Amino acid sequence: MSSDARLTAWVRGRVQGVGFRWWVRARALELGLSGAATNLADGRVEVVAEGPREQCERLLDILRSGDTPGQVASVVERWGNSGGSYTGFAER
Repeated sequence: MSSDARLTAWVRGRVQGVGFRWWVRARALELGLSGAATNLADGRVEVVAEGPREQCERLLDILRSGDTPGQVASVVERWGNSGGSYTGFAER
């Protein structure tokens, strides 16, 4: 499946304690993606999503849309190959 990709996005802003990870999980599942949304100690949320690159790009657009819980100040992304190590989408 060479069309599958892994998106890792670090989301900075007021994104912890506002239902952000649950919301990301719901959007990712709607897009057919697997992965996880994890709170980091520095206040960011790390989003890892695997699946078709087009769907990962849609999730990235949604993260940057301004239509999220809390308030997103910035999103830094990194792309890689899908590792296939996720089943479903977890909140951590």
